[in-house]
Amino acid sequence: MNWIPIIALEQLEEIRMRSVQTPQLIFKHSTRCVISVMIKSRLERSEIPSGVVFYYLDLLQYRPISNQIADSFNVHHQSPQVLLIQNGECIYEESQNAISMDEIIEQIKK
Repeated sequence: MNWIPIIALEQLEEIRMRSVQTPQLIFKHSTRCVISVMIKSRLERSEIPSGVVFYYLDLLQYRPISNQIADSFNVHHQSPQVLLIQNGECIYEESQNAISMDEIIEQIKK
């Protein structure tokens, strides 16, 4: 999996704009959380759907960006958490052990 790291607030607007053409997925990850490490590994071992761009946010290093994601996409902060962005909005979000690539793929198909 080719994660694109989110390291600047400006990337959030780029993600929003690009989501009009292509689904964008944000994975908010805590490097100190065992569940988060497990979910990241599970995602990386899954079959990757084509036509989706995957972003990775290190919550510990970029806390202000994580807070802005919650505000910008009107979601409650969780860790780990995935947000699927399409047409400029978060159409799906999930957290903790409920995160699965199968469910992400189902949401993309809707």
